[in-house]
Amino acid sequence: MVGTMEETSRIPGYFKNKGILITGATGFLGKILVEKILRVQPDVKRIYLPVRAPDAESAKKRVETEVIGKELFGLLRETHGKGFQSFIEEKVVPLAGDIIHENLGVEGPPLSQMTQELSVIVNGAATTNFYERYDVALDVNVMGVKHICQLAKQCPNLEVVLHVSTAYVVGEKQGVILERAFKQGETLRETEAELDIHAELRLARDYQRQVAEQKNERKAMKELGLARAREFGWPNTYVFTKALGEMMLARELGGGVPGVIVRPSIITSIQKEPLPGWVEGTRTIDAILIGYAKQSLSCFLADLQLTMDVIPGDMVVNAMMAATVAHASSSAPADQQKTPPPTVYHATSSLRNPAPYAVLYRTGLRYFSDHPRVGKDGRPVRTRKVHFFGTVAGFTAYMVLRYRLPLELLRLLSLLCCGLLFSRLYADLDRKYRFVMRLVDLYGPFALFRGIFDDANVERLRMAMPVADRVEFNFDPKTVDWDDYFYKIHIPGVMKYVLN
Repeated sequence: MVGTMEETSRIPGYFKNKGILITGATGFLGKILVEKILRVQPDVKRIYLPVRAPDAESAKKRVETEVIGKELFGLLRETHGKGFQSFIEEKVVPLAGDIIHENLGVEGPPLSQMTQELSVIVNGAATTNFYERYDVALDVNVMGVKHICQLAKQCPNLEVVLHVSTAYVVGEKQGVILERAFKQGETLRETEAELDIHAELRLARDYQRQVAEQKNERKAMKELGLARAREFGWPNTYVFTKALGEMMLARELGGGVPGVIVRPSIITSIQKEPLPGWVEGTRTIDAILIGYAKQSLSCFLADLQLTMDVIPGDMVVNAMMAATVAHASSSAPADQQKTPPPTVYHATSSLRNPAPYAVLYRTGLRYFSDHPRVGKDGRPVRTRKVHFFGTVAGFTAYMVLRYRLPLELLRLLSLLCCGLLFSRLYADLDRKYRFVMRLVDLYGPFALFRGIFDDANVERLRMAMPVADRVEFNFDPKTVDWDDYFYKIHIPGVMKYVLN
C-alpha cells in the first residue's frame, strides 16, 4: 500500500525500504542511531553493522552483546515482544569488518549484496583518544574516511554519505565559529610547513618503521601525533586527525553523492527517548562528575562562567537523521553529476542556549547533597566543594602548594624514617595528584574553550522539517532546561549507567 504524501515526506518515510551502513555502531552515538531507525521505521530494508571481529559468527555475537543487548533497546524489545529476535535478524546484518581496510574488509557475496542495497552510509567510527598513536589515529580517522568514500563509489543506488566529526576540529578558535568545511591543506595557524594528508601518512609510516624495535615505540608514536597536531595549530591528535578526515571526505567522495558532516560538541546522555539518562562510557564532563562523586577531585582547571557546549545524544542522532533525509539525492545517474562540497552542521548549543560550567557545578552540588553516596563503612559521603581555577597560572600555583610540596615532604620523610605510614600517605596523595592532572590534561582545553558554534545550517534544517518531525526528531537546544536536565536526567544517568 502506497503511503500518503504526508507520510512519505516525513523522516521515517524516507528510511522505508532503504539499505543503510553504519560504522561505529558499538559506540554510544551509533547505538542510539541504530535503535532510533529501527523504532521509527521498522520497514527499513536492512542496517549493515561492520564491527571488528575475526569471523561472521563473532561479529554477530558482538553486535548482540554490545549493541542490541543494551538497555537502550528495551522499548523496542517490548514493542516487538516474542518477535523481537526475528525482527532483528531480518533487519540487522552484522559484518566482520573494519574501516582501516579497503571495502571495510568485507568480500564476496556479502560485499556485493551490501553495495547493491545501500542508499545511506553513516560513518561514525573513530578513535577518540586525544593522544592516540599517530599511525593508529591516521588509519582510523583519515584512511577510514577514504575507504568509506571508495566503498561509496561502488554503490549504484547510494544517495548520501554522512560523516560524524566533532565541533572541536576548529582547535582553540575564539568567537563565533561558522559551519564551514575545511579547504584542502588548511591549517589553524601560520606555518612554513605545508599540510598534506598523504605526506602525513608517509611520515607516520616511515617513523613507525624507525621506532618499531624500540621499547618506547608506543610513546614515540603518540608524541609524533601530538607534535604534528601542534605544528599546524591543533591541540591534540584526535581533533587534528578528525580535521584531516573531513578534508579526505571532500577530496575523495565522488559520483555526485552528497556528503554531509555533522559536528557534535560534548555529547551527553539521552534527554528524552527511548531511555532518559542512558549514557555509556565516560564522556568528557562525566569524568569530572565521577571524580567528584568519588571525592577524588579537589580542584579543576575551568572558568565556571565559560560555556560548556553540551548536546544530548538523542538530539545529535535526530539532527543526523534529518540531515540525511534533507541531502539524499536520487535524481540523475551518479556519473552525470558533479559532487557538491560537504555541508557542515554544528550539533551544538552554545549559540542559542548556552550552559555555563556553573550549571554543572551547582546541579552536582545539589544532586549529591540530596542523594549522597554511601561509603565503604555504610555512611553517607559528605559532599565537598571543588576549587575551580579560571587560569593556568592559578591552577598551577594551587597544585604546587596542595600537592607537589607535600609530596616532596612525604617522600623525604619516607626515605629518612623508612616509615610505612609515610609511604602510604605519599602513594595516596600521589594518586590523587595524578588523577587531577590527567583530567586537566585531557579536558582542560574544553573547559577554557572560548568559541561559540554558529548553527545557522542546523536551524534552517530544522525549520524546513514538517512540524510533526520537529517534535519526534527534536534537536533544538532551546527546548532544554539545563538545570533540570543535569539534575533530573544526566547526573542520575551517569551514576546509574557509568559509575555503578
